Amino acid sequence: MSAPPAQALFSGPQAHARGLAIAVGAVLLISFDALMVRLADAHHWDIIFWRGWLICASLGGWMLLTGRRAVLPPRRRDRGLLLMAVVLLSGNTSLFVLSVSHTTAANTVVLLAASPFFAAIFSRLFLAEPVPLRTWVAIALAMAGVVVVFGGGLQGGSWVGDGLALLLAMTVGGQLTILRRFPATPRLPLVCVSGAIAGAMAIPFADPFALSAQSYAVLLAMGLVQMPLATLMLTVATRYIPSPEVSLCLLLETILGPIWVWWVLGEAAPALTLVGGSIILVTVATHAWLALRAERRARAGLEASAL
Repeated sequence: MSAPPAQALFSGPQAHARGLAIAVGAVLLISFDALMVRLADAHHWDIIFWRGWLICASLGGWMLLTGRRAVLPPRRRDRGLLLMAVVLLSGNTSLFVLSVSHTTAANTVVLLAASPFFAAIFSRLFLAEPVPLRTWVAIALAMAGVVVVFGGGLQGGSWVGDGLALLLAMTVGGQLTILRRFPATPRLPLVCVSGAIAGAMAIPFADPFALSAQSYAVLLAMGLVQMPLATLMLTVATRYIPSPEVSLCLLLETILGPIWVWWVLGEAAPALTLVGGSIILVTVATHAWLALRAERRARAGLEASAL
């Protein structure tokens, strides 16, 4: 009996179910991120130091074991853009920890959910990609939700953390915009190097060798297991299911992240965060579902024309 063609392994109902299961598993791991930062019970720069270097070590070890190498584009300008993406990735690592340290976990993950719309704006400005009307409407609605959440931060004194979360959403959008130009470039080496940059940036402000045993245990689990495994699983999931569907799965983090923190530590989400977060969550979910439907229609049209 002959083996199935390689293309068949990544298409069809079974492949779709496999990709969906991998994506959901990755999001479940990511959803514990804010809780892990809280449980580390350490200064934010110490967390950034260990988080960055451990992610670098774990992904670097994985690439050595699997023989994966970084593939750089031939043009110097393109290499510069990838370097910018790596810097933004390292900023994402730092900004998430800093934001969770200065505001509620709910505010951080809710504001981060707006990152796809910043990516759409940056793609329009820098890549001249057309933005559908539904995306502009979604951007307007999501920004309204951001204003509501940020207003709650001004009232509760957590506006610094909310501002860092908003900056995080922008850097994630910028990083996604750059990486869209290089779909064939492996992501794991970029994440690995970004971890080293984040860890190096924290050195002047950190005292990483004076933590408790609990802090080291949580940081080891975060840097060696949780984040590297989630990153690897998301990378694999995109081989089986389209990116809008992965984005829909990522919305689970916005729901689950604050739930874990509330359940374990009793940290409740502010009322305005629930209002603004609902606006953002419904907007992102609806937009991702419409994008997925449009992608499926386009694919069906191509298959019909090929017959």
